[in-house]
Amino acid sequence: MTFQSVFGADPDIIAAAPGRVNLIGEHVDYSDGYVLPFAISSRTTVSIKKRPDQKIRLASAQRNTAIFETSITDLKPKSDGKWERYPLGVIWVLGIKEGLDIYVDGKVPLGAGLSSSAALECSVATALNALFNLNLDLKDLARATQRAENEFVGVPCGIMDQSISLMGKAGHALLLDCRDLSTKLVKMDLAESNLELLIIDTQAHHSLVDGGYAERRAACESAAAKLGKSMRELSLEELEAGKSKLTETEYRRARHAVTEIARVVKCVTALESKDFDLVGYLINKSHASLRDDYNVSCPELDVAVDAAIAAGAIGARMVGGGFGGSAIALVKQSEIEKTKTAVMAAFASNGFKAPRFFESLPSQGAELILN
Repeated sequence: MTFQSVFGADPDIIAAAPGRVNLIGEHVDYSDGYVLPFAISSRTTVSIKKRPDQKIRLASAQRNTAIFETSITDLKPKSDGKWERYPLGVIWVLGIKEGLDIYVDGKVPLGAGLSSSAALECSVATALNALFNLNLDLKDLARATQRAENEFVGVPCGIMDQSISLMGKAGHALLLDCRDLSTKLVKMDLAESNLELLIIDTQAHHSLVDGGYAERRAACESAAAKLGKSMRELSLEELEAGKSKLTETEYRRARHAVTEIARVVKCVTALESKDFDLVGYLINKSHASLRDDYNVSCPELDVAVDAAIAAGAIGARMVGGGFGGSAIALVKQSEIEKTKTAVMAAFASNGFKAPRFFESLPSQGAELILN
């Protein structure tokens, strides 16, 4: 299918935005933390044409079903629905008042923890920003697309995924301060050191539109309120001193946030000095914290991480919101196939569905293709 074959016309504009891998800094973007993601080469492309009425029609190359139809006047936050809620949320947040035909071609694997939702939101936002001359900068677009997911879809995500999808640069990770959205490009030339980042899609697909994500965010916010400091400002010593004010769950959730933010800062220094052994150590500690303090891992993710490390990976951890999705492993290029084989064997011995593997260099963020 193409836009032309579905809607019988050519689009006014085409834009694309990538998914992402977060090297380190998981579940801290909503706690004013630092994160270190990079954009991947898998992208979602949207083609959009204005309509003369207020009707919105949506179609997807990945779903050979009838066109989804609604109207500008019928947009309501947290309505029932599926994938269409993400582009509709962006239209709602940006205050678009004209009808649209939208065709989506999503190449970011769904449910793999690689932020297919942000890729969809950011491609739509990039296109609409240009189509309607909204003159929003990248920070504005990041905040708008986060609002779409928070307020319209109903997922209380932080702002990392949208920011990297919009702001990513080839060959670099992006140190993002989630408090003010200031950024710093950090060179991440793995090939130069004969390394590769292997992405392991466990195919244990997750969904964040449930209580698991919200509960963890609420626990961190509650801990911050009780201790009078955000996770960003809180030291581990202050957390330990205030432990009696917190429930056991709040304490463990906060301990992850405080230690993970510190790990991001150390990882930037390690990358800049090409100390990949330290990068691997920090990645391993991040997974342990997500598994034990944040409880967002799952058996498939743990098996992927353990098997990769046993096969010689310098470091490995789950990425994304958790409860399924993908893991990453920092591996010598000469040991990629060995690592894949070890993970495949571990999955088979545990009776899990076979994982998928792919590699990606840090890639370009959202961009206009046809304007």
